[in-house]
Amino acid sequence: MRKINREDMLELTRRMTLKRNCFDRIAGAYMDEEGFVDGTFNKHFLKLSTKDQQTNLDIAKTIPFSETNVQLREYVFGEADRKPGSVWQLLMALKECGLKNDAMMDVLYEEFGSRYHADGRYAVYFFHGSYDVPLKASDKESLWESEEVYQFLICAVCPVNGDYEPGVPECGFLFPAFKDRSSDTERIDIYAADGDSRRAEELKQILFGRP
Repeated sequence: MRKINREDMLELTRRMTLKRNCFDRIAGAYMDEEGFVDGTFNKHFLKLSTKDQQTNLDIAKTIPFSETNVQLREYVFGEADRKPGSVWQLLMALKECGLKNDAMMDVLYEEFGSRYHADGRYAVYFFHGSYDVPLKASDKESLWESEEVYQFLICAVCPVNGDYEPGVPECGFLFPAFKDRSSDTERIDIYAADGDSRRAEELKQILFGRP
């Protein structure tokens, strides 16, 4: 497990506001107490109402804005974890298509349904974003030129209250990791609200197929 640079995460969260929104798509599933899908959605982020955009930005932002190296920890996908048919390969494909493949999303929802043991109904949210990473001058001031476009996925798992109203995320992840202000597809940052918990272990089982 490697250390996450807090400044990298803060740089990302600055693009998670209504005025500087970095997300173009949101998809998700509502799961019942037994892990079966109760409903799904897949929408262009900017077609949401302003209120819903803010609600979902707050959910997504929870992951990178959390306490680094305590609630948010970095893990490495080894060569065996990146083989054909792996969840890593699925995440790479979803990143490239911008979450626009419902069949692939359904595979992920099934993984959560079979491996994630919630205390009640919950929702799995996925966000696709892109960030035009600016070059930094020697004095650390941003330059206008772009170094790369960082495309990424954020997943947030939230308890559901009432009529599909999401609570604060219990766990989730950022993929690929944003490391040294660049994309690292061999790493993932996993979030758990209460640190290294059962939730984190269940997420690792979903992502790596092992504890």
